[in-house]
Amino acid sequence: MSVDTGKKQLLHLVFGGELKTLTGTEFRNLDELDIVGIFPDYHSAEVAWRAKAQATVDNAHMRYFIVHLHRLLDPETEKPVGR
Repeated sequence: MSVDTGKKQLLHLVFGGELKTLTGTEFRNLDELDIVGIFPDYHSAEVAWRAKAQATVDNAHMRYFIVHLHRLLDPETEKPVGR
């Protein structure tokens, strides 16, 4: 059962994989992407991201990312003031 905390959901996706080059963001094999999960706020996404990044620190080509899903779903969220 879900509990409504009254806080607006700001969904974040954490995923990663092995990159083709150290300077790019193109993945070596899309079939092997690691989808860590979708999180309700940036803080919990960052905790998951840090854990995965630390666990794969020995592989220089392995990278994990945080995607702000809430910005894709609702581009009006977090618009800078005055714009």
